[in-house]
Amino acid sequence: MKYAVVGAGAMGLRYGLLLQEVAGKEVDFVEPTKASIDQIKKQGNVVYQSRDHKDKHEVPVKVYSPEEYDEHPDVWIFFMKQMQMADTLKRLAPKFHDDQVAVGAMNGMGHIEKLEAYFAKDKIIGGTAMIATILNDYGDVDFIGASNTGTSAYSNLSGVKTEATKEVMADFQAANLNPSYSNNFMGTLLTKVFFNAVENSIATMFQARVGELLAYDQFIDTIAKPMVHEAYDAADAAGITLLETREEMLVQMDEVARNIVPLHFPSMYQDFVKNRPTEADYINGWIADLAEKNGVAAPTHRFVTNLVHLAEDMRQFNPPVNQLAQ
Repeated sequence: MKYAVVGAGAMGLRYGLLLQEVAGKEVDFVEPTKASIDQIKKQGNVVYQSRDHKDKHEVPVKVYSPEEYDEHPDVWIFFMKQMQMADTLKRLAPKFHDDQVAVGAMNGMGHIEKLEAYFAKDKIIGGTAMIATILNDYGDVDFIGASNTGTSAYSNLSGVKTEATKEVMADFQAANLNPSYSNNFMGTLLTKVFFNAVENSIATMFQARVGELLAYDQFIDTIAKPMVHEAYDAADAAGITLLETREEMLVQMDEVARNIVPLHFPSMYQDFVKNRPTEADYINGWIADLAEKNGVAAPTHRFVTNLVHLAEDMRQFNPPVNQLAQ
């Protein structure tokens, strides 16, 4: 399989570099953000890769703007901010073909519906990645955690695992992405959304590493638990069953923050300290919308969405301290 990774941010670089360097696959990066592609080209068509702020080294890459790209990959992997998706797909539309597979493992919700405008259901693979990664700067990525840690999960939108999906899963396994597969499409996607709705949003507002949240010894019981129950109530009302139970989700939140990547700053924080819009509307806001569409309420998630936006506006008075390079 030949891959085109759309978006050379933290997760796009993580997936692409692992596929290229570990699995030995041919990978192209298609970068819709001009400042990012300019920086990578200025560096001599290399990106800098570190692990836990150590062993920084150059990795050669092939990077193109959407307009420049004229290759024919077997698989497109989309990793960008939800608010970038529609425009990027429009720019790439002439490059899409019926034999290609689209993988969307982005944060939040909203991208799958956009992919459906360009790809058939049996060609769309939705996914989630519990893999901590930091973009220090354009073309400079830091893998957080030990090698071959972190997991990812995938599902075909059609509900049927195809031969192409099996090949993608094999390549992802070879790349140390530790993939699993389920025919439960929405359950697969929402498992990560519900996780991020707690740890990403709260860590961002308090400018904290995920492990630091546990300094408040009531974090799981008094903050995470009510938010998880509210999100699961919304899913139940919509007839969606997640891959994990409520209790398993809470145990995972504690384990990830305490033992797996306690020093990680989530992607929402990374946007926040760089004065970019966050994806709160596509995570907490999406959960609140799901609840209301199905006759229940998720007031905490609606409140948290608005608090994140308030924190964004407060940056003009209290500029955040970028701790990513520390």
